[in-house]
Amino acid sequence: MTFTAAVLTISDRAAAGQRDDRSGPAVVGALEQAGFRVIAADVLPDERSRIEASLIQLSETVNLIVTTGGTGIAPRDVTPEATRAVADKVVEGMAERMRAEGAKKTPLAALSRGVCAIRGAALIVNVPGSPTAAVESLQAVLPVLPHALELLTGNTGHN
Repeated sequence: MTFTAAVLTISDRAAAGQRDDRSGPAVVGALEQAGFRVIAADVLPDERSRIEASLIQLSETVNLIVTTGGTGIAPRDVTPEATRAVADKVVEGMAERMRAEGAKKTPLAALSRGVCAIRGAALIVNVPGSPTAAVESLQAVLPVLPHALELLTGNTGHN
């Protein structure tokens, strides 16, 4: 089964056209390489209400939403709060795995507050805004994504 995905870059500067979005395209490329069909990609400012509205809309049309950016500790970093606000369930183990893998490369991984959550039948994964950290975080959870998405589509039969 081919799963659908959307990528949201959360960045005030990229949304305002003040810098190029490099992390969004990097995440799209990693997802496509892993066999996902990316059907939407957008750039939003660090505004919680806009992030929440986009997550709600996308969760009705795709299996996986990956956000990049807004996961740190700066005052405008609100992606985890927006994700939690629209979530039905939080999947702590996936975020823990991303941080654990990131910590092998940099102690700064401990500052990432990204969460992974479920809304309806969609999985939402928050990754950092750095292109390298975004792809590395995604790669940390790629092995579990197909099984998680199968479960969310209702395929709960275990062999």
